[in-house]
Amino acid sequence: MLSLRPLFSGGWGQLQEQNKEHISDYSSWQQKDHADQWMLFTKNISARLSIDETALSNGELYTIVSSKEAKGRKGTIVAMIKGTVAGDIIAVLEKIPEKLRKGVQEVTMDMAANMQLTIKRCFTNAHRVIDRFHVQKLAFDAVQECRIKYRWEALDAENEAIGQAKKTKTVFQPEILSNGDTLKQLLARSRYLLFKHQVKWTQSQKLRAELLFARYPELKKAYDLSLKLGNIFKTCKSKEHAFKHLALWYNDVEDCGIESFRTVSRSVQAHYLSILNFFTNRSTNASAESFNAKVKAFRATSRGVRDVKFFPFRLTKIYA
Repeated sequence: MLSLRPLFSGGWGQLQEQNKEHISDYSSWQQKDHADQWMLFTKNISARLSIDETALSNGELYTIVSSKEAKGRKGTIVAMIKGTVAGDIIAVLEKIPEKLRKGVQEVTMDMAANMQLTIKRCFTNAHRVIDRFHVQKLAFDAVQECRIKYRWEALDAENEAIGQAKKTKTVFQPEILSNGDTLKQLLARSRYLLFKHQVKWTQSQKLRAELLFARYPELKKAYDLSLKLGNIFKTCKSKEHAFKHLALWYNDVEDCGIESFRTVSRSVQAHYLSILNFFTNRSTNASAESFNAKVKAFRATSRGVRDVKFFPFRLTKIYA
């Protein structure tokens, strides 16, 4: 009987090895020796850049500088550096000729201090723009902190009531609200609606929000503050207009007395100039976040990162 054998039967690992050593031009790649530490593609630099971090393997973080003009396609990667230490990133980026670095007009980023220092040192003529979505996320996190605080209080109260019921040999019956939730369930199930604008709530979420805010008016204040901050980015057309509305928002935060929002307010005040730069071109770091998603998807199709030098080589073939 004729035996049919596959053309290649050595397994995925051997196939990758064959590709690495014989099929691709990896062996003659100029950046091969330092690819696991840094890679630089000077020709991809453009007037508008993004800087962000991503995890490649086992939680190891890499800082990626990317060009917005490439729109996530070939020519996107300007630099890829292992770690997030500002000194290491600066040392690599300074290999780019100063004339090219001075041509960069804008760099979007998150609130990390190392990113700001890197841009200040390497791209001296660039406006630093803090991504609006990172600012809004801080506000959403503050709302969730309030919700979680009340949830723990509800859990403690329920546990204490259960203990009392055992002592008196009675059956514990939790309060059932009009939508069928217990208080503990109301606080747990309200997580997602607090991330959404109220106009996007479903009917059941509207009912749950009414019950939640009636019980916890401070949570309503926190939610409203997060919406007000988001509306500044949506409605304001200039830095001056946004600055006035931010000042009013600071006053509301001070009046509400919610400590988690005072922390958000202090963070916004510390970075307000870079935050207000958003209103020049309404630039965000969405392109960097999108590229990070592509890197993670590529990593998944490669079944993880086994070779920390060969993986960046394959990545750069597509995106650099």
